Order: sequence, then C-alpha cells, then structure tokens
Amino acid sequence: MEYLKRLLVGKPLKSAENDEQKLSRFAALALLSSDALSSIAYGTEQIVVVLVTLSTAAIWYSLPIAAFVIVLLVSLTLSYRQIIHAYPHGGGAYIVSSENLGEKAGLVAGGSLLIDYMLTVAVSVSAGAEAITSAIPALYGQQVTISIIIVVLIMMLNLRGLRESAAFLMVPVYTFIAIITLLIIVGLVKIALGMAPLHATAVPGTVVPGITIALLLRAFSSGSSSLTGVEAISNAVPFFKKPHAKNAAATLTIMATILGFFFVGITFINYWYGVVPKTEVTVLAQVGEAVFGHGVMFYILQFATALILAVAANTGFSAFPVLAYNLAKDKFMPHLYQDRGDRLGYSNGIMTLAAGSIILLLIFQGSTERLIPLYSIGVFIPFALSQTGMVIKWRKEGQAWFRKSLANIIGAAISYGIILILFFYRLGDIWPFFIIMPVLLIVFYKIHEHYHHVAEQLRLEKEVKMKTYDGNTVIVLVGNVTQVNVGALNYAQSIGDYVLAMHVSLDEDIVKEKEIEREFKEKFPDIRFSVVHSSYRSIENPIIRYVDIVSKKARQLNYTTTVVIPQFVPKHRWQNILHNQTSLRLRFRLSWRENIIVSTYSYHLKK
Repeated sequence: MEYLKRLLVGKPLKSAENDEQKLSRFAALALLSSDALSSIAYGTEQIVVVLVTLSTAAIWYSLPIAAFVIVLLVSLTLSYRQIIHAYPHGGGAYIVSSENLGEKAGLVAGGSLLIDYMLTVAVSVSAGAEAITSAIPALYGQQVTISIIIVVLIMMLNLRGLRESAAFLMVPVYTFIAIITLLIIVGLVKIALGMAPLHATAVPGTVVPGITIALLLRAFSSGSSSLTGVEAISNAVPFFKKPHAKNAAATLTIMATILGFFFVGITFINYWYGVVPKTEVTVLAQVGEAVFGHGVMFYILQFATALILAVAANTGFSAFPVLAYNLAKDKFMPHLYQDRGDRLGYSNGIMTLAAGSIILLLIFQGSTERLIPLYSIGVFIPFALSQTGMVIKWRKEGQAWFRKSLANIIGAAISYGIILILFFYRLGDIWPFFIIMPVLLIVFYKIHEHYHHVAEQLRLEKEVKMKTYDGNTVIVLVGNVTQVNVGALNYAQSIGDYVLAMHVSLDEDIVKEKEIEREFKEKFPDIRFSVVHSSYRSIENPIIRYVDIVSKKARQLNYTTTVVIPQFVPKHRWQNILHNQTSLRLRFRLSWRENIIVSTYSYHLKK
C-alpha cells in the first residue's frame, strides 16, 4: 500500500519546502482561473437557452444582457482586488463576512462556498463530459461515468501538490485561451470583411411578442453563471509567491480581462451567426463549426474545451481545502481539515470535495442545466455578503469611504438582485439549497459547541490536585494459550499489583475450553484464570461486563484498572485481512469506559 501511495501521490515533501510550492502569476492563472474561463463554454448558451423558450427571435437580447454581465464582472473584479489587499492571508468571502457582518453571516458565506465548490466540480466535469460526447457521439449517454473518472483523476493530481497541479494545468488552460482567442479574432475578421453575412434570427431593437422582464431577468441570472470562480483567487492568496497580495490582484485582473473579452466575443458571434441551441451539440461547438468549419480547428476547439471544462474543477480543488482549513481553524469544521498531507496540500479537504462532487453527479445524473441554478445561488450569496462586508469595512474606516466602496455597492446591488431573481423565478431548481444550508449551519454550530466543551473540560484549574493510587489491577485477555500470552503476562506483572487472566468460553466446544483452562493453569500456575461463558457467540459483551465488575471493585480498593489486549502482528501488512479484528473492536468498545486504561501487547511474527 505504501508503494502504491508513493506511486500515485509522490514522495513526501519537507515542511521547509512549502515556499518552493508557491505559484507565479503564470502558473496561478492556470491553476485558479480555469473555472472562470471555462464558463465561456456554457455562459452564453445558458442565456440563449432561456431566451429561445419564447422565440429564436429573442436571441438578440443576449447582447444587452451580456453588457450587464460585464458591468457585474468589473465591479466584482475591483471589489475582490480590494479584498485581496485588505485580507492577504486568504479566506475571501468567509473572512470578510465574519469580520464585518458577524459570525452567522460568515458561516452562511463559508457554507455557501463549500457547496458551491462541490457544484463547481460537478458542473465543470459534466460540461466537459458533454463536450466530449459532442465531439464523439458514440459516447452519448455515458456522461456520468466520464465525469466521475475525471473527478478521480483531478483529485489524484491535486494530492500530488500545488506545483505539479499547476504545471499540468498550463497546457489545457493556455491551449483553451489560444484557441478561443483565435476563434473570436477569425470570427470578427470574417464579419468585418463581409465573409460572414448576418444570419441573426432578429436584429437589435426588434420587438419580440411575449417578451417579459421576468424572462430577461432569468436569462441574466443564468448568464451570470459565467462569473463563478472569480472569487477563487481571493481565497487562495497564500498560494502566490511574494508579494502575495500584489501577485494575486494582478492575476485576478488578467483573468477578468480575458473572461470579459471571451464572453462578449462569443456572445456577439453567436448572435451574428444565428446559432440556436441543440440538445446534443453545445452552442460553443456550433459557433466553432460556423467559424472554423468541420475541419481540424473545430476538433482542436472541442478537445481544448473538453480539457478546460474537465480541469476547471481544479479551481474548486484549490479553493475548497483552504476554506475548509479556515473554518476548521475557527472550530466550525473538524480539525482534520487543518492537516497537511505528504505533498503539503490539505489532503482531507481534497478528498472530501471529490466525494461530495461524485455524490452530486449521481444525484443530478451529470445534467449541467439542472446543476447551474444551484451553482449560481451558491456563489452569489457569498458575492453579496462579501461586497456588503467591504462597504461596512470602508464605512468604519471613514476617510473617502464612499469612493472606496462604490464598486462594492454596485456589486452587492447586482448580486442581491440576482439572488432575488433566482428565488422568484428559479425556486423550483434552487430549493435544495435552502434545505442544505440550514442543516450545514446546524452542523457548524454543533462542531463549534463540541470543541468549546472539550476545551472547557481539558483546561487546567489554577490548582492541580494529584491523586495517589494504592495499586493497579491488570486484566489480560486470553484466547488460546500461545506465545502471545507469555509477553503479555510478563508485562502485566511488571505494572500490576493484582493480575487476572480472563477467557471467554462460547459453550460450543466444552472439551476445547476445558483444555485451554488446563493448559493455562499448567503453564502459569501463579496467575488467576477466570472463565466467562457466552451463550450468544459474542466475546465483546462478556468482556465488557467482566471489566466493569473488576473495575468497580478496584475503585473501592483505590486501584486503577488496566486491560491488556494481546495480539500478534503478521510479517506482511496484507496478511492482516486473513485474521479477525477482534482486538480493534475491543479497544474501541473499552475506550468508552471511564477509568479503564487499555494497553495493547503486540507479538511480531517472523514468517
């Protein structure tokens, strides 16, 4: 198992090597922007899908909707740049909301992001699987299986560490950036040269019968899903090389610029060519075919899109463990999320995210359209809270607070607006969020309460009172009379004032039980041997009852009680599966008994 772990994860890194794992802007853009950039593959499509429910003529409304999405992108980018400089230790919306809006708001933001990062992974790999099946129709219907395989592969990649993840991601991310840039430039050049005449379903300004504000708001909220992932860099500021904040803010600006260019370009070309959504072929694939034809460049586009959508899940794998670490540090999640793995990553957070994402994929059967509304509500609640938190922060600081908070005010207003749109028009899709979130908050508070009670009970009083015991009663558990018993009994006699050997008889082979008792008394005549009978083939319950009785008498004599569990250890680890694990179960059961010390004596086999 150790060899397999080293093969998959790699050799352990020293803690001193942590700085060597920090990322440059170039590497960080690949690692942390894949989610935001990949949303180009479905952002425009989500707007158009909503609009064509009325009429294909309504597609022209995607242009003004895209303009509003860009306004939101600019305000969020400016705001998160402020957050990066104000909170250079990372934490993003959770830290901002906790410090400025209070603990509850912080937990809502943190819990929403935990859910959102799981949805990020699920949506990204689902969209990647759809891109693969668009290029290879024979795989249609296998999206869930493809998605799960991608999740497992990305999990293994992240367990190998930050630097290796970033190095691997550079190829798909920068290939995607290059091919989409080429797609937009070629498309715009063809339009400018008259090589691509207008095929729009309707020109801007056309009145489409039946168009409503509600429909346009739904389309806007769906298109805003392109902005998910913008916050990831603010959560992962410590991943950057020094100066952390400066490099993180610069990377965020670069990412937002590329994202805005891509979103506007794809939306405009989609409108110009009159592309209408189809069930088995994505809008981006149709745009690619319209611009490049069905040749080599089309397949490169599909391959690059599938890759970026698959690895876009990596943004979640980068941000979720850091957020879980911050929540664990504040005692709202188990402390195991603070532990670094062999490769200096937060391995428990990485594996938890993978497991949660796979469960979501199975529940929603890899449907991007069903996942995106949940995805949007999960990210816009933290957006709104973090922007509000920054407004309050600037207000407290006083000087020129309105000028500093203008981007935050705009971002917060639009984010709250999108939340209301989702609530009123997509409640049928997002209702699970309003069940999961309260449950998650209850779990946070229960965990916090537990750690508070633990600290309260473990804290030393001003005066420490030591207790002196008069002796130690030691119970040695005996199965068959073997070499294991010799060492265990020797140890028991070295620490005990009164030693008992205890055996459970299952009443199935009386002759054998008598033989064990006779042999023990012959080999160890000076040690008392007790036999407890069990009529239900269980040895654990009789042992627990016996230990309780002996412990009660020991306390009356001011004695401690120690239970020694002898066990043999096979030469090879895999051989453990050939033997029962009674000693493990006994140690677990006895650990719940007060005033009982449990000791394990191990006899190591040589063959």
